[in-house]
Amino acid sequence: MIKKQFIKKATALKYDQKTDNAPIVTAKGKGEVAKNIIKIAQENDIPVKKDEDLINMLSEIELNKEIPVELYQAVSEVFTFIYGITNKNKEENEENLNT
Repeated sequence: MIKKQFIKKATALKYDQKTDNAPIVTAKGKGEVAKNIIKIAQENDIPVKKDEDLINMLSEIELNKEIPVELYQAVSEVFTFIYGITNKNKEENEENLNT
């Protein structure tokens, strides 16, 4: 039996509603580079979402380029996930300050 080798991949996206038409790929890599992207995100309290299919598609996009229209739905689901986590953490922090 051949064991499938897993290579970690990571992609970072940026989106500013005021200036960007669509999310932009700001960093991407595999192996050690991917580990560093994830480490930097975690150190800066940036949520990380695991989605192997999406990361495979995003890793094909050139750096500093907008994602294609075909990925809008999938990426919007990731942003919804991240905004949900961010808002939940913000509410918990506000509750802790008020108690």
